[in-house]
Amino acid sequence: MLAIEPGACVVDCTLGLAGHAKMLASAAGPDGMVIGLDVDPDNLAIASQRMEDSGCPHRLVRSNFDQLDEVLKDLGIGGVDAVLADLGVSSNQISEPRFGLSFQVDAPLDMRLDDRLADTAADLVNRLGETELANLIYEFGQERFSRRIAKLICRERRSSRIVRTGQLVDLIGRALHVDPNSRRSKIHPATRTFQALRIAVNDELGALKRLLDMAPSILNEGGRIAIISFHSLEDGIVKRSFRAHRTDGIYDILTKKPLVAGSAERRANPRSRSAKLRVAKRTAKVLDVGGDGR
Repeated sequence: MLAIEPGACVVDCTLGLAGHAKMLASAAGPDGMVIGLDVDPDNLAIASQRMEDSGCPHRLVRSNFDQLDEVLKDLGIGGVDAVLADLGVSSNQISEPRFGLSFQVDAPLDMRLDDRLADTAADLVNRLGETELANLIYEFGQERFSRRIAKLICRERRSSRIVRTGQLVDLIGRALHVDPNSRRSKIHPATRTFQALRIAVNDELGALKRLLDMAPSILNEGGRIAIISFHSLEDGIVKRSFRAHRTDGIYDILTKKPLVAGSAERRANPRSRSAKLRVAKRTAKVLDVGGDGR
């Protein structure tokens, strides 16, 4: 769908362990360029090693993708032929205790993918008012029992701060009157609350909106942008952005409906079951972006 040609300049906005980046590099070839962004220095180090034999020039940068325009400016690159973003967190980050992303392991309640960010999940859980916390869990986690969860959190934190993932899981279980370890439901009772806090801590939806807003001024004519999302909040933002840019004559949307994994892929990789891919192509319409006519 990205239609990478030899010599193309492409961006992997969510580098991770360089799985996508190596495929992009193979398509772009020795005359191309791959720019990889990630906020996790450990992932960047692993990706750098894996890209050494890619056969394609590459620049890997520690940055959030909402700063892509500044990264390209610093690299002296005026436009790119493809942008890919695979949203969410990588599997190795979920299993890494220091991030505090998993409700399966007791760990510090952090959730920052970028340790340069100020607020941890523990900061939000212990600081926000009950209504604000309930709204956050409902809006970002789509948790219908958000008020019940927020009420118990605010009551319990009066006696001691909530600083461990295990504490939060226990509170959610008590608020919902379920045993978190029973696994009677396909979805763990803490799933939605943890998702909401992670999104808030890392400003994931705000960063996505900023990337989508800047993308038309970054893409060359005919360039493509592909976004893989994993929940309806992300997918809705991508869908609305693509449609708005199509209305303005800036994009052709190449996916009438999001592409999803087939049954064989879902069996081989269960985490692909929620993935939705949308792709758009930059038209020849001239944009007024700082007067350079790109």
